[in-house]
Amino acid sequence: MQTKFRVLAELGDKLEKTTSRKLMVNFVAEFLNNLPPDEIKATSDMILGRSFPKGDPRTLEVSWTTISGVVKKLIDMNGQSFSEIFSKTGDLGETIKRIFEASKIRKQSTLVQEPLTILKVASILKLIAEAKGTGSRQRKERLLETLLGAAAPLEAKYIVKILIGEMRTGFHEGLMELVVSKAFKVPHELVRKANMITGDIGEVAEVAKIGGKKAVSKFRLKVFRPIRPMLAQTAEGVEEALNQHGDKTAFEYKLDGARVQIHISNGKVRIFSRRLNDVTESFPEIVNLVGKQIGDDEAIFEGEIIAVGRGGVPLPFQYLMRRFRRVRNIDDMVKKIPVQLQLFDLLYYDGKSLIDDTYVKRRKKLVLIGGIIPLVKQKIISDIGEAQSFLKEALDGGHEGLIAKKLDSTYTPGIRGKKWFKIKMPLEPLDLVIVAAEYGYGRRHRWLSDYYLAGQDPETGELLMVGKTFKGLNDEEIKKMTKRLKQLEIKEKDRRVTVIPKIIVEVVYNEIQESPKYKCGMALRFARITRVRDDKRLEDVDSIQKIRKIYEKQFDRKAKFSKL
Repeated sequence: MQTKFRVLAELGDKLEKTTSRKLMVNFVAEFLNNLPPDEIKATSDMILGRSFPKGDPRTLEVSWTTISGVVKKLIDMNGQSFSEIFSKTGDLGETIKRIFEASKIRKQSTLVQEPLTILKVASILKLIAEAKGTGSRQRKERLLETLLGAAAPLEAKYIVKILIGEMRTGFHEGLMELVVSKAFKVPHELVRKANMITGDIGEVAEVAKIGGKKAVSKFRLKVFRPIRPMLAQTAEGVEEALNQHGDKTAFEYKLDGARVQIHISNGKVRIFSRRLNDVTESFPEIVNLVGKQIGDDEAIFEGEIIAVGRGGVPLPFQYLMRRFRRVRNIDDMVKKIPVQLQLFDLLYYDGKSLIDDTYVKRRKKLVLIGGIIPLVKQKIISDIGEAQSFLKEALDGGHEGLIAKKLDSTYTPGIRGKKWFKIKMPLEPLDLVIVAAEYGYGRRHRWLSDYYLAGQDPETGELLMVGKTFKGLNDEEIKKMTKRLKQLEIKEKDRRVTVIPKIIVEVVYNEIQESPKYKCGMALRFARITRVRDDKRLEDVDSIQKIRKIYEKQFDRKAKFSKL
């Protein structure tokens, strides 16, 4: 007998009300233990707020507008508005639950007469993802009507959370690894390693349920099953990396592009993004290049794709984003925005995993196999002065900085540690003024936690927005900031509050990039507030001209080729 979806929804509510990690693990472990094997995989994904495993190319492509439209068809709103209820909850799933509870008239779908089960929900999600081509939107809407029409309020809450990929229970993948270990009596380290290799904790859970420790220990790296990338820790400079790694270390250019994992077998090539999404269709020239070089061999490479201008000079990241995940008019974009692949690691070759080999061994093999495909420039360095010169060379060439890699380091998927360091030239912090703010989501839905930042044009006196951030302040600081901003409020519309420009903040950021979104033509990337500058006045706000100079210096080489 199939497990009812209602019990999964009840588990979600239980997790939402629990702050203890230990209790969360116990609840989910007991739940999975009581499920039949064929329900484990789908359930594991749903508990984490996923319709499909990471790396699965299927997507639902269902917007919040579509969901709300279906809900309006199914129920009588009785004068209530989505925005009114959402302003109280800050949670889309909870909003749907309350609307369902308050509605007197429900149009029950006739397509599903029986109570929803976990596998039934999974099968409908699969059908939604498979709806393509002419009339696909209407098919998706009908399937959503079927799903939500058969759902009780609590079930609707968690169906919506899965649809939008935001469970918000505090339960994450690291805890799921502990759950699998506890539920099926498999050592945690073995579960963790299997999850690293597969990138699919649901599959690991299913195998653990059926075969226990012995079955889980058999997981191996497999072509066309992407794994999470190894991550680098930030270092203050080349000296820190050298001190941590010993007498010498390998420094590689840190390119301003998109990290990709490339799988090939028998001439078939697939390209996965850093988030394990399949982006193969966006880069036909890379597919041809890899296919030509590797042929019928089996391999998994890691590399960086960058946009390039005349002479192969690298262009800013934003140009590459015009190519990423694009599936239409590819031929035109190939001509307009050329890209280049540079490889930096080899994880698998000719039936053998290389992730337990040292960096030096993997690099040597990559040199032999890579052939006509260029490799990211690298130097093995022991002298601080030489390392600083190499950093300058990378920056002068239009790149982001350097990656330092310990010579004897193995490849640890999904782990950030001191085996790899990233080194960038720090950009000067900016003093900017908050001109507007928006209410946040989830536990921050009552606070103004998203801030619009502006610099000043001294020639006109106009304040021009250069970005938005929700990072840098803790909950207590956000509460205080909300109180201050509300006292400066000019108007409020659609959860956005415009304020008198009086509060100055110091902001750090990764880079400045071109942006048609803002009048000044620039935007801060990954901005974060470091402190509130109550010691400064509006006239102390950094100028748009200063921000532009930082931008021009940052892309000195790239600017020459920025017009395609």
